[in-house]
Amino acid sequence: MKKGLMTLLFLATGLFALTTRADVLLLVHGYLGGAYSWDESGVTAVLQQHDWQRAGVYVAGPGGVQLIPAAGIQARHKLYAADLPSEAPVLVQVYQLHEILRAISRVHKDEPVTLVGHSAGGVVARAALVQGKYDNVKALITIASPHLGTSRAEQALDATDIPFPISMVTDFFGGGAYHTAMRSRGLYVDLVRPQPGTLLYWLNAQAHPDIKYFSIVRGESPAGWGDYIVPTYSQDMNNVVALRGRSSLVNVPVSHGLEPVDGATIVQLLSGLK
Repeated sequence: MKKGLMTLLFLATGLFALTTRADVLLLVHGYLGGAYSWDESGVTAVLQQHDWQRAGVYVAGPGGVQLIPAAGIQARHKLYAADLPSEAPVLVQVYQLHEILRAISRVHKDEPVTLVGHSAGGVVARAALVQGKYDNVKALITIASPHLGTSRAEQALDATDIPFPISMVTDFFGGGAYHTAMRSRGLYVDLVRPQPGTLLYWLNAQAHPDIKYFSIVRGESPAGWGDYIVPTYSQDMNNVVALRGRSSLVNVPVSHGLEPVDGATIVQLLSGLK
């Protein structure tokens, strides 16, 4: 049982000389994101610079998941991205992620897998590992994930809890943001701060697989607020009841969204996995 705290200073020398050892990497995006989030943020480009080759995108849909393959599917270090219904409740996304993990297990039967989840995607990835038995998964890395919830979800629920007939006016004049929030209410419910009866209260008390855990957190210090969407303490998996002392903690003081530095951080963490 150990809890490591690393404040990373990314210098070109040293970091880029590291050699990654994992075989399959699966990226799970966050709320209102998609597989493209890792490309647009520059994370994918950094990973590719370190020999992670694009193997494809798994797209979740009503008929199951579909793989859009890429050239790197036979590479030594393979990089997949999931494309999940990000406005859906956590367990709906978990169901789709189960399908993706099973598909990867069939294609890469004996190859270890590392999951990386950003924001709500980290909660989805952790819930999938708790619910399913994946002997090939060896590590979970989460980035700015609300493991202990966020008051922003509670605020969003309050903002969309408008009684009839006032809701008709809001619906008409609220625009796309209001409609998105209404579609996302089930997810907001799942991401409120844990208390009896909530998903996170249940999830955080469950037995977790014996794998490596890494919490990439935003904010200047573990005691700080964080990125104004998720407080730092909520991003740290060591504060999850079932994971106390089991997650290595990495402080990256940037905003909530993905950044190229996240790619560099993932590379360094993967270099330490055996």
